[in-house]
Amino acid sequence: MATEWFNSGRIRTTVTALIFFGFLISLSCAARIPLSRQKLEVQKHLKRLNKPAVKSIKSPDGDVIDCVHVSHQPAFDHPFLKNHTIQMRPNYHPEGLFDDIKVSTKRSNPITQLWHMNGRCPEGTIPIRRTKRDDVLRASSVKRYGKKKHRTIPQPRSADPDLINESGHQHAIAYVEGDKFYGAKATINVWEPKIQQPNEFSLSQLWILGGSFGEDLNSIEAGWQVSPDLYGDNNTRLFTYWTSDAYQATGCYNLLCSGFIQINSEIAMGASISPVSAYRNSQYDISLLVWKDPKEGHWWMQFGNDYVLGYWPSFLFSYLAESASMIEWGGEVVNSEADGQHTSTQMGSGHFPEEGFSKASYFRNIQVVDASNNLKAPKGIGTFTEQSNCYDVQTGNNGDWGHYFYYGGPGKNPNCA
Repeated sequence: MATEWFNSGRIRTTVTALIFFGFLISLSCAARIPLSRQKLEVQKHLKRLNKPAVKSIKSPDGDVIDCVHVSHQPAFDHPFLKNHTIQMRPNYHPEGLFDDIKVSTKRSNPITQLWHMNGRCPEGTIPIRRTKRDDVLRASSVKRYGKKKHRTIPQPRSADPDLINESGHQHAIAYVEGDKFYGAKATINVWEPKIQQPNEFSLSQLWILGGSFGEDLNSIEAGWQVSPDLYGDNNTRLFTYWTSDAYQATGCYNLLCSGFIQINSEIAMGASISPVSAYRNSQYDISLLVWKDPKEGHWWMQFGNDYVLGYWPSFLFSYLAESASMIEWGGEVVNSEADGQHTSTQMGSGHFPEEGFSKASYFRNIQVVDASNNLKAPKGIGTFTEQSNCYDVQTGNNGDWGHYFYYGGPGKNPNCA
C-alpha cells in the first residue's frame, strides 16, 4: 500500500514537473515571437534603406558610405516618383540663370566630410550613409526611425510657451514672416556641442515654413546637428529634414525615407563635418541655400558655393508647393530634464551670444529669396527663445556680415535650473 502511494505520488510529481516545464517553454516561445518579428521588421527596413552599392567607403569615424547609382536612391521608392525624370541641375539659381561657370569657380576653402579621407564616389552615383541595425534599434520604433517628434517647431507668435515646450524642445532663433518667401540662405559656424543625455540633440539650422502651426505644417530644414540617438555618436553632421504634416506621418531626416532627390556625388547627408570651430580659436562655417526653382517649382539645396545637392519635388508639399510664409534661422535642443533639472546640453558653442566672435555661435549673411528669385536682406527680423537664461539670441547688422546674429548657451547654469 505504501509502495503504491509512493509510486502514484512520484507519477503526480513527474506530471506536474512536465506541465510546469511545458509552461516555461510556451512562455519562452511567446517572448521569442515578437522578438523575431521585430528582427524581421528591422531587416526589411534596412534592406529598403541600404540600396546596392557600386562602391563602399569606410569613414574614419566608423560610418560606411555607399556609392549608390543616382537612379537607385531611396527617393524612387515613392509611388509618385516611379517614372520621374531626374533633374540634374536647377533651371534657375537665385542670383540669376544657373550655369556651369558658377559650379567650376575655384574653391577657396573646400568643405570636407570625414569620409573623403578614404575615397570619393564615382560620377553617376550619390554617397549614402549606410544605416546600421543599431541605428534603427535606438529609435522608439522602426516606423519612427529617422523622424523628429511632433511639435518641434519654434512658434514665435504663440502666447503659451508651455505649449511650445511640451515636447521638451527649446530654441533660440531669428525669423521673418508676413510675406511670400521662395528660399533662404545663411552661413553658420560649426561647433560640437556637448549632449547630456543620449536621447537629446543639439542642432543649428534654417527652417522654411508654410501653413499653420497645426497639423498641416509644411517644413524644409537644413543645417548641422549632434544627435547620439540618430547616429550613435557625438559627431557634428550635415542634415536635412522635411515634413508636410507637422512631423506626423510624412518626412524624415536626410535620405531615410523617399522624398529628397540627391544629384551630387561628393556630399553625404548625415555624414560628419570636419573640422569644427574651437573656443577662442579657428572658426569654421558652412553656407546653406534652399530655394524654389521658378520653372519646375522644386525646392533645391546648395551646400557651400559649389555643391548643389539635389531637390525636394514640389508635389511632396501643400503650402510649400506655392511659397513659404515664414523663415527661421537658429538653434534647437532637446531638454529632457532627466534628473528633474534643466539639461546641460549645449546649443551652438555652449556660450551666450554676448561673448561674440570666436566664442559664441553665429549665423551671418542671412538672406531670403523673393518672388523675383533674387536674394535680398530680410526685413523686420524678430527673435524668439523660450528661456533666455538657458539659451539666448542677439541680432546685428554690418557691412561684411550683413544681417547676422549670435545665439546659443550652456543650458543648465545658476540662472537656468
